[in-house]
Amino acid sequence: MRARQHLRVAAFLMRHFTIIAIWGTAALGLAGLWFTWDMPNPATAVTTARRPAIMLLDPAGHLVARFGDASGRVVLPAELPPYVPAAFIAIEDRRFYAHGPFDLQGVLRAGVSDLFHRRIVQGGSTLTQQVAKTLFLTDKRTMRRKVQEAVLSLWLAKHYSQADILGIYLNRVYLGEGAYGVDAAARLYFGVPASQLTLAQAAILAGLPKAPSNLNPLANPQAAAARATQVLDAMVATQAITLDQENAAEAQLANAASPSSRTSWFALWLMQSQGAAIPEGEDVTLKTTLNAGLQTVAEAALDNTIALQGPAMNVSQGAVVVLDAHTGAVRALVGGVGDREGYNRAVLARRQTGSAIKPIVWLAGLRAGMSPSDTVFDGPLYLHGYHPHDYEASYRGNVSMTEALADSMNTAAIRILLRAGGARRVIALARELGLNDNFPDDATMALGSGAVGVLQLAGAYATFFNGGNRVTPYGVSAINGVPVANPGPVPVVSASQAQAVAGMMRAVVTGGTGTAAFIPTVFTAGKTGTTQDYRDAWFAGYAGGDIIAVWLGNDDNSPTNKVLGGTLPAQIFKTIATGLGGS
Repeated sequence: MRARQHLRVAAFLMRHFTIIAIWGTAALGLAGLWFTWDMPNPATAVTTARRPAIMLLDPAGHLVARFGDASGRVVLPAELPPYVPAAFIAIEDRRFYAHGPFDLQGVLRAGVSDLFHRRIVQGGSTLTQQVAKTLFLTDKRTMRRKVQEAVLSLWLAKHYSQADILGIYLNRVYLGEGAYGVDAAARLYFGVPASQLTLAQAAILAGLPKAPSNLNPLANPQAAAARATQVLDAMVATQAITLDQENAAEAQLANAASPSSRTSWFALWLMQSQGAAIPEGEDVTLKTTLNAGLQTVAEAALDNTIALQGPAMNVSQGAVVVLDAHTGAVRALVGGVGDREGYNRAVLARRQTGSAIKPIVWLAGLRAGMSPSDTVFDGPLYLHGYHPHDYEASYRGNVSMTEALADSMNTAAIRILLRAGGARRVIALARELGLNDNFPDDATMALGSGAVGVLQLAGAYATFFNGGNRVTPYGVSAINGVPVANPGPVPVVSASQAQAVAGMMRAVVTGGTGTAAFIPTVFTAGKTGTTQDYRDAWFAGYAGGDIIAVWLGNDDNSPTNKVLGGTLPAQIFKTIATGLGGS
């Protein structure tokens, strides 16, 4: 009897255990399916193709900017200086050779550190886990992704040796600016293959996986150097380098982390203007007209002026264009202050010119038979209810055309416009010079009530200093080695008239409203411009073979604190013009 009871109990337990096992297995299978149903095939993901790269070169063939993924050579750890892989191991996974795909000790250490700081300050993932995430997954922090990462890490550990995994990591880790792998990053940031990296450069690269977009030398050289110092400390702690080696490398960090140029405003313009001409799906090399040194000077001049004087003068934005007066080749272009991937004011904005339009009005006067020495009356003017007046409270009476332009006399400007045949004649001339926006068909045209772009105005001014030719601003000279057929100079004004306007614009800087732009050692000439309520301030002119156009104002069109074209814009012009000698 008792034996039968034991058999019944055993049968009952066996039956229920079998049911539980079946359902448990099914549940585990469903859970596994839920965690891994969309997990990529690791065998194919290892060879994932990169995005095509667009590389921008300066006239000498040096890389100045890129889009897409940087290409580099696949390198084995044994081909690199020993300190290169050691740098990554020291900062990312110092016990890499002492554990398998997971590091329990590292996880515990990170957990204690996070609890102590009450926030996540340290990670516990191994290089194997980072390879799994880099190759196959996203940065999304979910339980599902962590399970997939663990499964893929086990797969990697089964199919590859530690040395192989380290090699995959060094060739696939993302290091910012579209660079995947140490060789691509070495060529992008330092212009050398990974086999020629110095210890300081290796430390900079090893510090990037933590935040590649924010710590790379092009984005933030100071942060890149500071992070590299942490890498070097970790290398000393792991005995990968000596203290003397660390000190020598730290002395080189500032120079190693310095970017060669900051060119994204120029690059943004080219990508917008040349997009249709760029072949899709393949690497493209654009040879540009950019002068990287001049670009840096122009950006610094604008940034520093706004930073130092902007708050007091209530001016927050600006734009700068530098182009070759004879060809129209753009040598530098600054679209604003701040985000260099944002709204490009040098190209897209249209702002009233104020008196910066007057050289075209004066040219129209010359075409009508006037000469620089001819007199024009500067005095009260009433024109169909319109009563313009000069910036100065007093009038000067009869003055020469040269004197009227130098001191930017408004009533004289309207009288010249009328003698030239009216606003329509001046508008037609502006079109000939490349200004194709709408202008008011009335006397206010002479005072700059029409709006133009900074790049446009720079191109129009070139005519006065190149013998009378209209130029079309351009930034690309070749695509994949094939020359681009950019429009060449087109004669639109007689050489004598162009020279006459240039001479009168010279008087603006030697004794008129633009004396702040005068440089004794460089031939300079230009014109100031200030609009109603001081909303826009301009200085555009010529120096050392180039046209430099500067605009300052506010994006919301609010008034500045009486910023005149002859003050801050002229000072920025002078700073850039002074730097032309070394460009």
